[in-house]
Amino acid sequence: MYTYVEDKEFLKEAQSVCSGLVREIEVELRETKEINSQMFLVGSGGRNMITQNGNEGIDFDYNLNILSCPDWKDTRGIKEAVRQCFNTVMRNHRLPDVEDSRSSLTSKPISFTKGNQTSFHIDLAIVTEDEGCWHRLIHEKTGLSYYDRWIWNKAPHSDKIREKADKIKKAGKWLAVRERYLEKKNYYLRRNDHDHPSFVCYIETVNEIYQTLR
Repeated sequence: MYTYVEDKEFLKEAQSVCSGLVREIEVELRETKEINSQMFLVGSGGRNMITQNGNEGIDFDYNLNILSCPDWKDTRGIKEAVRQCFNTVMRNHRLPDVEDSRSSLTSKPISFTKGNQTSFHIDLAIVTEDEGCWHRLIHEKTGLSYYDRWIWNKAPHSDKIREKADKIKKAGKWLAVRERYLEKKNYYLRRNDHDHPSFVCYIETVNEIYQTLR
């Protein structure tokens, strides 16, 4: 079952490591692939909502927002470029290559040698914003790479999500977001549902709480 991680000092240090690595990916993409991007922590990390399932390691979920690239239609090329740059950065720090999942690129576990040795890793989703709505780059795997597809998949009801979150905060309802977000994470965990990563859980939660303001 998911609970919130309370070791603030550990979270601060681990997040600093992960953010530093993702910033290096931004630079590598710009200099070697002509792709301009902007990274940001997804709702969980950016709003003190990091969760942990039992004694398992923790995830730092980042969105890599693609701002410009040579060819928007070359979806396979975009993800491959990010994967290559991610691996370059990890190798520069003597860390293993990343794994390519359906909706993100995931680093192997990282841990400190002193203090809290809970492992942590980076989940990097490739996204772009179009007219206020967010789209994730999805790799639909078939088992035969020839038939795989790479598509921009619109996150349901993701329009104006930042604006909605700000209004919830101003209304003093952020505790309700934290509680509902945790409920959703555990709900999908019990169902063994892997199609609702943290970003989607966060969007669903913000939309639900925002409706109560109206």
